[in-house]
Amino acid sequence: MASAAEIQALLRFLSQDAKVPLPTAMSKVKELHKAALTSPAALSGSDVEGLKRIFLDEKLAKQVLSAAKRSSKKRTLTDEGVGASPKRPKKSSAEELLTPRAIEESLALPSSTQDEQDISQIVLTTNRAPLVLAFGVTLLKYTMPEQPLSSRLSLAQAVVSANSRSKAVSLGLEKGRSAEDEGWGQGQPLVRIMGREIRVLRRWGYASTDDEAPTDSSMAKAVESRPKEEENPVQLYEDPQEPALWGLDLEALRASNGPLASGASSRAPSDLPIFTSQSARAYLLKSFSSLPMPSGEEPKVSPRKKQVTAAAVQREENLGLLLHALDLLFTSWAHVLDKDELDRRAWSWYVHVRPEVQNGVAGWGGKGEVKLSEILGLRRKG
Repeated sequence: MASAAEIQALLRFLSQDAKVPLPTAMSKVKELHKAALTSPAALSGSDVEGLKRIFLDEKLAKQVLSAAKRSSKKRTLTDEGVGASPKRPKKSSAEELLTPRAIEESLALPSSTQDEQDISQIVLTTNRAPLVLAFGVTLLKYTMPEQPLSSRLSLAQAVVSANSRSKAVSLGLEKGRSAEDEGWGQGQPLVRIMGREIRVLRRWGYASTDDEAPTDSSMAKAVESRPKEEENPVQLYEDPQEPALWGLDLEALRASNGPLASGASSRAPSDLPIFTSQSARAYLLKSFSSLPMPSGEEPKVSPRKKQVTAAAVQREENLGLLLHALDLLFTSWAHVLDKDELDRRAWSWYVHVRPEVQNGVAGWGGKGEVKLSEILGLRRKG
């Protein structure tokens, strides 16, 4: 199995050196991997007919082969010291230096051990988008447990983006066709999350067997040996054949006009036009505040720096409480609903508890209250 770095390098070569449109390049990765053509050196040893069977276009096949030979020749000359330059090596991103396990551990979300009675007293303030994100991240633990946390964050953020754009268009805040409507996602797989279809990018080779990232899928496998009468909602939906996924940012792809090195590079360490797990996590951590203190009551911590720190800690704790409440909700239904029905109901549950805001443009980005008691009240009875 090719590593994630090899897949990224292959996509970079196809889109930049061979000038293959990025959507086409991404759709051909699996076939190229099967044919053991995952590097310019390997591609240069192929022929037009072999590449034509993959790219289904003779001109494109010749284009890729020529670029591969040029790249291989350049590498050979550099290795022999001809034309070598003293340039500093390109710095790798932090994510590229981490193992899959370390990446997943760095993305860990806060949790809570408070009992249901305490949780039911909590009222948070937020706007609607991060609540969709929290619902999506939690839902995917039950409908797509094979996906690591990095993927769940990315996929849920893709749902938030799609919903936000649809709302902006309906309010007249955005005009014109979306990147999806213009065909920028053509050839990429679709998944349905909270009733919304989103384009995804398969992360071939992300987690090796030697250093596998901790996922809910591994948790599901660990309990497979338990007696069947024990309820385990997670293992019902496990699909170990599905690779890890990224949510594809089609608007970024369109803005960059395809090349990996342009607009998309600022959005992801991998230079791919995706919704990054780090930004989704940061959005969650900062978005759930406690109700303002009663008028006239002063906070106990006076220095401003300490106030800011205390507020950040409180928001993190609030996120843990919210995610725990959502876990209790989904766990209560997961063993009686199939994944499609659980997905469908997730949106209606979100609508039931989302913050009340003003109608129209005035309510865009507005904040309101989220009562965790209402989330707990949606659990299955009995």
